[in-house]
Amino acid sequence: MNWHQKLFKKLFLFLFLISFVTVLLTNTFTPVNAQIPRQEIRGVWITNNDLNIFKDRAKVNDAVTKMRKLNFNTIYPVVWNSGYVMYPSNIAKRLDIQPFVFRGSDGHDILADVINQAHRQNLLVVPWFEFGFMAPPSSELALNKPEWFTQKRNGSETSISAAGEVSWLNPFHPEVQQFITDLLVELANNYDIDGIQFDDHMSLPHEFGYDKYTVALYRQETKKNPPADSQDPEWVSWRANKITDFMVRLNQRIKQIKPKAIFSVSPNYYDFAYKLQLQDWLSWVRLNIVDELIVQVYRNNLGSFTAKISRPEMQEVQQKIPTGVGIMAGLRTSPVSMRQIKSQVRAAQQRGLGVVFFYYETLWNNSSEALKDRLAGFQSLFPYPALRLAAE
Repeated sequence: MNWHQKLFKKLFLFLFLISFVTVLLTNTFTPVNAQIPRQEIRGVWITNNDLNIFKDRAKVNDAVTKMRKLNFNTIYPVVWNSGYVMYPSNIAKRLDIQPFVFRGSDGHDILADVINQAHRQNLLVVPWFEFGFMAPPSSELALNKPEWFTQKRNGSETSISAAGEVSWLNPFHPEVQQFITDLLVELANNYDIDGIQFDDHMSLPHEFGYDKYTVALYRQETKKNPPADSQDPEWVSWRANKITDFMVRLNQRIKQIKPKAIFSVSPNYYDFAYKLQLQDWLSWVRLNIVDELIVQVYRNNLGSFTAKISRPEMQEVQQKIPTGVGIMAGLRTSPVSMRQIKSQVRAAQQRGLGVVFFYYETLWNNSSEALKDRLAGFQSLFPYPALRLAAE
């Protein structure tokens, strides 16, 4: 090796060392897991209880900035609750089922403002169609369209839920299906949304389905009457399959408008969802109509929580799509400690699952712990950003 080659080799080594040290000093040499775009879900639901914050533009800016700094990446704002839409809707107006319009503090469109501010800080916005087929019996929808609702075998038209006494839209009725479709098409056409989420209420309690329309349809297709036992396997399967068929068509319609929209589902764990709510979400995933799944697991006991998120169907789904767990951050009358939140998030993360918190205000505003401690707790859960991309 001549002296020119030796000099060149030493110079190359020197320049490499200088470059390496520069990278370290400028903090651009990041861990591998921070370099790869991740589909890890880190979200929060915005409920009706959060409207006092999200109807004010300045408070929205503060909330979105806080979530961005804490490395959240997705917001799920409610747009359908108690039989009413949370945005100006020509569909609701035309049907005369909503005598008012939800507006921001200065008369602005709340949903449009949340979307604009979230997108400016690179957070996804997936509106949450919370009540699904459920509506209070006192709502204009229930009062003006009684033929759209189903009933139990004994003629009862309501059930008791976490939202109180509720009626159930008949998911098998074509006019109901068209109404739901029209609302969601309106939402997809009018807003720059990243997707739409359906929760455990896009279902029907097994006791329902004994209304005249559904009984006649079942007779027509099976040549027999619905069983007296509402949990008869064939009767459960027939109704669950009808809901699945509707969800397939709904997915196709939304994707026609927004091909990249995230079709999100946030149900209960599978055995409960299918057997008691006729919600066969595992089939929905297998039919490739679900782009992300968030299973609600509201448990105080860590062992029970861990058992639910370790089930085989969870492992199956997360091989196909971004999958997460709904975690309780607290209720107005029942705060949840940061210690419990941390233990559940860690358990989810250890299994490769994302998390979505119920709900925004209880992340820190309705906590029994100091604000700085709550903020520090969430910062420790998500120490680095996790990029989310809209579903293709």
